Amino acid sequence: MTRAFILVLDSFGVGGAPDAASFGDEGSNTLGHILERCAAGDADRSGVRHGPLRVPNMASLGLGECCRTATGEVSPDLAAEHWLQGRAGAAAEVSTGKDSQSGHWEIAGNPVRFDWGYFSRTECSFPESLLEALCERAHLDGILGNKHASGTRIIEELGDEHVRTGKPICYTSADSVFQIAAHEQAFGLQRLYQVCEIARELLDELRIGRVIARPFVATAEGYRRTANRRDYGVPPPFPTLLSRAWEQSREVVSVGKIGDLFCHVATGKELKGRDNHDVFDHALEALPRLGDGGLMLVNLVDFDALYGHRRDVCGYATALEEFDARLPEFLLQLHPGDLAVITGDHGCDPTWPGSDHTRECIPVLAFGPSIARGEIGRRASFADIGATLADHLDLPAVGPGRCFAW
Repeated sequence: MTRAFILVLDSFGVGGAPDAASFGDEGSNTLGHILERCAAGDADRSGVRHGPLRVPNMASLGLGECCRTATGEVSPDLAAEHWLQGRAGAAAEVSTGKDSQSGHWEIAGNPVRFDWGYFSRTECSFPESLLEALCERAHLDGILGNKHASGTRIIEELGDEHVRTGKPICYTSADSVFQIAAHEQAFGLQRLYQVCEIARELLDELRIGRVIARPFVATAEGYRRTANRRDYGVPPPFPTLLSRAWEQSREVVSVGKIGDLFCHVATGKELKGRDNHDVFDHALEALPRLGDGGLMLVNLVDFDALYGHRRDVCGYATALEEFDARLPEFLLQLHPGDLAVITGDHGCDPTWPGSDHTRECIPVLAFGPSIARGEIGRRASFADIGATLADHLDLPAVGPGRCFAW
């Protein structure tokens, strides 16, 4: 029996979603536009990086084929001659959202067929009845924000007032999410978590996917969010690859924010991390201890949280290069018969207007010591990833996905 791994580069889209226009995202292409900006020298920052995007290890696994499958275009730096091993292609999303929760659930085998609830894009985004109930139950004197906003920008805007008044900062985005930011010391980290738990109960009937605690602290440069983020989601209402593994008494390891996204259902041993490097370290440490038949899911969130939403092309490019440089550490620990997949969960094009996710296809790089080079085409659903790994691990079928042809 062998092992299976999914490494999700959060927001790593490759463009070309067939329904992008209906989301206002036609033409968005996270990887493609990063490649263009790097090639033109527009993604350089003195002392950080220079020149074309350099991701030779992902190129050797077929990253160029992912781009070709999604959009028909391939950067010379990812041309076919660089592709040495592994199956490669792209996948479109069936779920109606373009958020991490929908994306991960679909990757794990089942698209989200229902509609999440969303908040208005007007200045006052939240229903007054919701805010009144939250303030009453959480003993708050009021809230700040009440709008769509970038998390870092709204903390800069309202951080001082929050510390002075004790009112938490509440905001949302294009995702189905209610976010609460508060100072770890002035407001209290545990108190923030308690407020989020109350909000979670109030938001169930509105079908809001996640409540997110966004703690921050003061630094010499201003306010900075900390690694003590906590997500309060809803459990998947259908079987997932994780639950199928758990039902069969298989070992499951969840690294990064995987546990939060699946509401800690069948997520096994959960390992957190401060940043991409820390998360990758945890994955590497757990990898040799994962037994035959085991499953590991890893989420690397910095691509999305630090660079995609902030429209930081240079930062995103640098993070991709840093991940790629460490990828051999992962490859060297794979056993004969192991299957690993590198993918994304949606797009977040750092060149796109606004700060929201973008509707894109995701790359699918399926590799392992015994996996020969080959095309998998553009898959009709992210769920094909879950179906393929379930087949590989000899688990019961998990949903409507179709296994890759080997």
